[in-house]
Amino acid sequence: MLGNRTNDQWIAQYSSSHQNRVNRLCHTLGIPTIVLSVLLFLVSIFIHRLWPYALGLFLLGWILQFIGHAFEGKPPEFFHDWRFLFVGVRWWWAKIQGKA
Repeated sequence: MLGNRTNDQWIAQYSSSHQNRVNRLCHTLGIPTIVLSVLLFLVSIFIHRLWPYALGLFLLGWILQFIGHAFEGKPPEFFHDWRFLFVGVRWWWAKIQGKA
Protein backbone atom coordinates (compact mmCIF):
# COMPACT_ATOMS: atom_id res chain seq x y z
CA MET A 1 0.00 0.00 0.00
CA LEU A 2 2.90 2.38 0.64
CA GLY A 3 4.07 2.09 -2.98
CA ASN A 4 7.77 1.71 -2.14
CA ARG A 5 7.75 5.00 -0.23
CA THR A 6 8.53 5.62 3.40
CA ASN A 7 6.10 7.39 5.69
CA ASP A 8 8.42 10.42 5.61
CA GLN A 9 8.36 10.48 1.80
CA TRP A 10 4.56 10.42 1.74
CA ILE A 11 4.41 13.26 4.26
CA ALA A 12 7.05 15.26 2.37
CA GLN A 13 5.09 15.02 -0.89
CA TYR A 14 1.87 15.93 0.92
CA SER A 15 3.60 18.92 2.53
CA SER A 16 4.98 20.10 -0.81
CA SER A 17 1.46 20.41 -2.21
CA HIS A 18 0.23 22.27 0.88
CA GLN A 19 2.40 25.38 0.98
CA ASN A 20 -0.18 28.16 1.16
CA ARG A 21 -0.71 29.22 4.77
CA VAL A 22 -4.51 29.37 4.38
CA ASN A 23 -4.49 25.84 2.94
CA ARG A 24 -2.31 24.59 5.78
CA LEU A 25 -4.65 26.21 8.32
CA CYS A 26 -7.73 24.73 6.62
CA HIS A 27 -6.12 21.29 6.69
CA THR A 28 -4.95 21.71 10.27
CA LEU A 29 -8.59 22.30 11.25
CA GLY A 30 -10.33 20.14 8.65
CA ILE A 31 -8.42 16.89 9.10
CA PRO A 32 -9.16 16.44 12.82
CA THR A 33 -12.75 17.50 12.16
CA ILE A 34 -13.11 14.65 9.66
CA VAL A 35 -11.46 12.17 12.05
CA LEU A 36 -13.78 13.29 14.85
CA SER A 37 -16.78 12.87 12.54
CA VAL A 38 -15.78 9.28 11.72
CA LEU A 39 -15.48 8.48 15.42
CA LEU A 40 -18.86 10.12 16.04
CA PHE A 41 -20.39 8.05 13.23
CA LEU A 42 -19.18 4.93 15.02
CA VAL A 43 -20.71 6.11 18.30
CA SER A 44 -23.94 6.97 16.46
CA ILE A 45 -24.41 3.24 15.81
CA PHE A 46 -25.35 3.04 19.49
CA ILE A 47 -26.62 6.58 20.05
CA HIS A 48 -28.66 7.26 16.93
CA ARG A 49 -29.32 10.94 17.54
CA LEU A 50 -25.60 11.74 17.01
CA TRP A 51 -25.43 10.93 13.29
CA PRO A 52 -26.53 14.41 12.12
CA TYR A 53 -23.65 15.93 14.10
CA ALA A 54 -21.25 13.42 12.62
CA LEU A 55 -22.48 14.23 9.12
CA GLY A 56 -22.21 17.97 9.75
CA LEU A 57 -18.64 17.66 11.03
CA PHE A 58 -17.70 15.43 8.10
CA LEU A 59 -19.04 17.94 5.58
CA LEU A 60 -17.43 20.88 7.40
CA GLY A 61 -14.06 19.13 7.43
CA TRP A 62 -14.18 18.45 3.68
CA ILE A 63 -15.40 21.98 2.93
CA LEU A 64 -12.37 23.32 4.79
CA GLN A 65 -10.11 21.02 2.76
CA PHE A 66 -11.47 22.25 -0.57
CA ILE A 67 -11.41 25.91 0.51
CA GLY A 68 -7.75 25.41 1.35
CA HIS A 69 -7.04 23.93 -2.06
CA ALA A 70 -8.80 26.87 -3.72
CA PHE A 71 -6.24 29.13 -2.01
CA GLU A 72 -3.41 26.74 -2.93
CA GLY A 73 -4.51 26.70 -6.56
CA LYS A 74 -3.94 22.93 -6.80
CA PRO A 75 -6.28 19.97 -6.64
CA PRO A 76 -5.99 17.62 -3.66
CA GLU A 77 -3.29 14.96 -3.96
CA PHE A 78 -5.86 12.17 -3.67
CA PHE A 79 -7.20 13.17 -7.10
CA HIS A 80 -3.93 11.75 -8.46
CA ASP A 81 -3.41 8.89 -5.97
CA TRP A 82 -6.18 7.64 -3.66
CA ARG A 83 -3.60 6.63 -1.05
CA PHE A 84 -3.22 10.30 -0.12
CA LEU A 85 -6.60 10.02 1.61
CA PHE A 86 -4.66 8.21 4.34
CA VAL A 87 -1.67 10.56 4.38
CA GLY A 88 -3.53 13.63 5.62
CA VAL A 89 -3.86 12.34 9.17
CA ARG A 90 -0.18 11.39 9.25
CA TRP A 91 0.74 14.84 7.90
CA TRP A 92 -1.47 16.49 10.54
CA TRP A 93 0.20 14.46 13.31
CA ALA A 94 3.67 15.32 11.98
CA LYS A 95 2.65 19.01 11.79
CA ILE A 96 1.42 18.98 15.40
CA GLN A 97 4.77 17.48 16.42
CA GLY A 98 6.65 20.13 14.41
CA LYS A 99 7.95 17.65 11.84
CA ALA A 100 5.98 18.84 8.79
